[in-house]
Amino acid sequence: MPLSFNPLELPVEGIDDHLPAVALPHLSPEALRSRFLAPPAWSPEIAAERAFGSRAPAHASVLVPLVQREVLCVVLTQRTDHLTDHPGQISFPGGRAESYDADAVDTALREATEEIGLARDYVDVLGSLPTYTTGTGFIVTPVVALLRPGFTIQADPFEVAEVFEVPLAFLMSPANHRRHSVEVGGVRREFLSMPWTGVGADGRPRQYFIWGATAAMLRNLYRFLAA
Repeated sequence: MPLSFNPLELPVEGIDDHLPAVALPHLSPEALRSRFLAPPAWSPEIAAERAFGSRAPAHASVLVPLVQREVLCVVLTQRTDHLTDHPGQISFPGGRAESYDADAVDTALREATEEIGLARDYVDVLGSLPTYTTGTGFIVTPVVALLRPGFTIQADPFEVAEVFEVPLAFLMSPANHRRHSVEVGGVRREFLSMPWTGVGADGRPRQYFIWGATAAMLRNLYRFLAA
């Protein structure tokens, strides 16, 4: 669904630097594993967006892959511009649930294999976050997992324009979370962004604009880890 506005052109209305970052010791593989095994009492900050239309809801899953490097990094994808849903946007690997999937985790793993060639043998699932409902009608289960070294990435060129990584610590620091709003069809919509300056496939510095549902699910991960 093409957007009627350009999120990059919207002003920043606030920065959440008054909130503490998740401390680095809490972002280790061991700490994350312990957190999912014994989760605290918490609730997601953002559970749903206002619907853009009347399309019937559909279940979906995304994989939130955390690469075990010197510091954990989150694998994200840039969707190709010709896709029907969320074209050109930054997202987690994932997609619509199919009848043959065993559960939400199975959907996330299957989609990650199809989209970026990620073999299940390298994926260590930690657990899932509460569902997030997008304005386009998808009820999304975020599945958080560690990626063991040795995996390879081979993106499906039809769906994925680029695969890149962002340090988890950057995303778990609200000082990097921006607030925006826009009026669409007489309805005010609010969203977060987490702009990241990385290195593109050509080796040059590039700005990646992480926003919308992806940013909201990362914000919920922050709330889970900071609780």
